[in-house]
Amino acid sequence: MSSPLLPGPDAPEATFDPRCRLCPRLAAFSDENATRHPHYHNAPVAAFGSDDARLLIVGLAPGLHGANATGRPFTGDYAGELLYETLHAYGFGTAAASRHAGDDLQLRDCRITNAVRCVPPLNRPLPEEIRRCLPYLRHELAVQPTPGVVLALGRVAHEAVLRALGLRLASHPFGHGASARLPEGRILLSSYHCSRYNTSTGRLTAAMFRAVVAEARERLESRG
Repeated sequence: MSSPLLPGPDAPEATFDPRCRLCPRLAAFSDENATRHPHYHNAPVAAFGSDDARLLIVGLAPGLHGANATGRPFTGDYAGELLYETLHAYGFGTAAASRHAGDDLQLRDCRITNAVRCVPPLNRPLPEEIRRCLPYLRHELAVQPTPGVVLALGRVAHEAVLRALGLRLASHPFGHGASARLPEGRILLSSYHCSRYNTSTGRLTAAMFRAVVAEARERLESRG
């Protein structure tokens, strides 16, 4: 039986399906983790934040012991520490840390999602898994108010946004601090992913990340 979500670049947008099992490898990995970690979320992770937020942040995928455990993007592992601290500093969050999905943290004019909604083995989704998840990202972009700002964390997220909008990758190369104008007046800002590896090696410093989020705030303020 054919899936209602086409895996190609022209797949229509689709609302999030918390029971999605379109990717056999990811579905099998989720089943394995349900046995190893029965108290984890172990399912596709929904976006966090209001769907009328003008800032849409796109990450890579849920972390095995982070969002895959808690059910909230960038919550429960190191990757979210710099993200939520910086969002709070620039008025996008009510607290500087995201401890668990049931805490009191709220996002302000900000929504967080991932290019891939299920945790992949070794945190490395395959190209076809990214393609199968594009309809969900396409929906996030469709409901985002325009003109807005999209902040892509890492090359995979950057390229997923372009693919979801039907744009050529070569037209907007990835680079930390890069910005590009998208259809409907959106601005795409890109940053290295706030992973432990990038921050521990110095590839991404707190100052570098703050500068990108500060630009997102400035872009939104300039648009009223």
